[in-house]
Amino acid sequence: MFMTFSPVITSLSVAIAALCLSSSGYANAAVQATAMNTAPSQEDVRLYDIATAPQASRLEQDVRKLVGFGTRHTLSETQSDTQGIGAARRWIEAEFNRISKDCGGCLEVITVSDTVQGKRIANSTEVVNVIAIQRGKTDPKRVVMMSGDIDSRVTDVLDATSISPGANDNASGVAGAIEAARVLSQYQFNGTIVYAALSGEEQGLYGGDILANYAKSQGWQVQAVLNNDMIGNIAGINGVVNNSTVRVFSEGVRFVETTDEAKERYFSGGENDSASRNLARKIKALVDQYMTNLDVMLVYRLDRFGRGGHHLPFNKAGFPAVRVMETNEHYDRQHQDIRTENGINYGDVIEGVDFDFNAKLTALNAISLASMAWAPAPPSGVSIKGQVSPSTTLNWTKTADKDVVGYRVYWRLTTVPEWSHSRYVGNVNEFMLKNMVIDNYLFGVASVAANGNVSPVVFPGAAGRFF
Repeated sequence: MFMTFSPVITSLSVAIAALCLSSSGYANAAVQATAMNTAPSQEDVRLYDIATAPQASRLEQDVRKLVGFGTRHTLSETQSDTQGIGAARRWIEAEFNRISKDCGGCLEVITVSDTVQGKRIANSTEVVNVIAIQRGKTDPKRVVMMSGDIDSRVTDVLDATSISPGANDNASGVAGAIEAARVLSQYQFNGTIVYAALSGEEQGLYGGDILANYAKSQGWQVQAVLNNDMIGNIAGINGVVNNSTVRVFSEGVRFVETTDEAKERYFSGGENDSASRNLARKIKALVDQYMTNLDVMLVYRLDRFGRGGHHLPFNKAGFPAVRVMETNEHYDRQHQDIRTENGINYGDVIEGVDFDFNAKLTALNAISLASMAWAPAPPSGVSIKGQVSPSTTLNWTKTADKDVVGYRVYWRLTTVPEWSHSRYVGNVNEFMLKNMVIDNYLFGVASVAANGNVSPVVFPGAAGRFF
């Protein structure tokens, strides 16, 4: 009799739970999940709307505006209102302020700068970043960030006067950050979102270093930096034209790893599970869930071979940071004087930007920022044990954050690049995976919110920690 009626009882319970959720909202989801001993949803339907909100037409307007400043070289004109990097950054600041006005002052728009002299900057020069801060309501010190680079260049990296449109590299990234601010300023978040337009990238990653130092001085818990550098080109130098793939680069071993931490990692693993790498995996998982016609290629190296980008200063500061960019680069359109030689057109002109693709990669950023800002912070104090045992036990520090309704443990084979299995374990600080030998798998833990958002996975020990 019991076995006959149990499916009916279960169906009735699910129906009651669904009714409770629809009538009471996210606030009661945690109570229902706990009461019924079931996991909260892993889906936040708001992210589907955000994924389709960035508009190609607005991105095109912004890229054209940035191209119109002639050159945005770090050493270019700063007093003119129409030409040079000074005019460009003042326009960006005004645009952020316009967005803030439309959302009732939800953005704090500031400049963060320093005077720099060194590699590729012979004379002392003020390097100015323009940033817009959307403060979180319950966890304002925890920060997720989207960045793009204001400055442009031609063949000679010291040429500050020649026309240098920088349409794809990197007006596309700055326009993406501005458009993401337009979209996300219509929502409120638990954590803080920062939209950053950085300077000095082509001269030596100076702007990122300045902002990373500022973040430390402000006591920000930087959970994620999404550096967008060239997110508008779909036609590669290799002849491939593809508007449906994107690369996300991430460091494997943390730049700030100590000698003792390296020794621990050498024996226990984690060279493929830094916070940056699990941030990249989180981005891919979100795109797979909430977007169509876009495949994320996880590239397991810091950046392109022998090259660098503005996420590196944040990695050097100990912050999780990745590079988001097109899959098929066209080198004739990067760091080139505008010219035609032997029938080949050179230069980073606006004709090389596909704005539908630019909108698609902006959407990738928007859903990633939103999900992580709505999710709780990744768990801290994650550790693991199970040597010479049939089972594996994970421990972590249970947070006082009321947005956390529980935790989810993850595992995968050591040769699998992404998390393949997970299990919701409730609002506890320890869980044993029985009959899972620690030697054969990699493990992690994530924080779970009732609203359907989950933090990035944290690998045990120093190798994988976020903060």
